[in-house]
Amino acid sequence: MYLELEAIFNREGASREFDYSFALPDELIASDVHVKGSVYKKTGIVTLDAVASYTLGAVCAKCNAPIRREVSVRAQHTLIPHAETQEDDDYIVVDNMRLDLDELIGEDIFLAMPYRFLCKEDCKGLCPQCGQDLNAGPCSCKKATDPRWDALKDLF
Repeated sequence: MYLELEAIFNREGASREFDYSFALPDELIASDVHVKGSVYKKTGIVTLDAVASYTLGAVCAKCNAPIRREVSVRAQHTLIPHAETQEDDDYIVVDNMRLDLDELIGEDIFLAMPYRFLCKEDCKGLCPQCGQDLNAGPCSCKKATDPRWDALKDLF
């Protein structure tokens, strides 16, 4: 979705609300992304404030269990029509007074994603020998020992 922002930039107190959905092509996002928010100008500053909600579909990094969670990401940005330098990341430069909201929200979603997903915080994972899910219970494998320590066993 493109937002035409010329009226917002040119008039103090102007605002525009939006509420829409779009598809984000990624295997981790199991639903359309629903975006609700507004863009407004207050005291000379144009601000975008939105919340993006979607269903995350992934697998646990420790036990390979499927994960489906509802996720919400808040996006707040200050918008400017042009910049003196291209190195300033504090602002979003809106070329031609037109903002590609799908691209901006998509970047916010990917930046908010963790680098790995867990089914629960205390996931025990899989047994390295037999592959049993340790969250369901202990396995019957004999614990592997390092043969370099065998000489110390005789002392005790």
